[in-house]
Amino acid sequence: LQAAYRRLCDQCQAAGWFDDSIKKALPRVPRRIAILTSPVGAALQDVVRTAGDRWPACRLLLVDIPVQGAASAQEIAQAISRVDAAAAEMGIDAMLVTRGGGSIEDLWAFNERAVVEAVHHAVTPIVAAIGHESDTTIIEFVADVRASTPTRAIDVLLPSREDEQARL
Repeated sequence: LQAAYRRLCDQCQAAGWFDDSIKKALPRVPRRIAILTSPVGAALQDVVRTAGDRWPACRLLLVDIPVQGAASAQEIAQAISRVDAAAAEMGIDAMLVTRGGGSIEDLWAFNERAVVEAVHHAVTPIVAAIGHESDTTIIEFVADVRASTPTRAIDVLLPSREDEQARL
């Protein structure tokens, strides 16, 4: 797995997919964010709670994806592409692809070429937060922003209502 990880990283690096110059800016105040994750994981609960605390006016759209397993990479890639294609029509300003921690085998779907390509080709800005702080998957390098945890991801995506009130 480490050799496959290194090989795909090298290919993405050579293609320029990790370059900051191609990263899309996140919306300052997103109205709707698509959350691509498992509906039963703790990651979703953390994201929903934090979003409600930071900026309750933002609507969240849950996109149920399998976050591990043999067939999950293809389903994740398809979900990213479908959400991206419908983003303008559905008013989606950004996507968050996330899951909690696990072993390298548990997180492996996020190191598969199909998922990496879907993230790279997406027009909608993507934040990726896969695993715990010490875990790093390839889509996190390709995404527009990498966050160390699901909670940190929503902090990056949403303004703080207290900060905005003070600014106003």
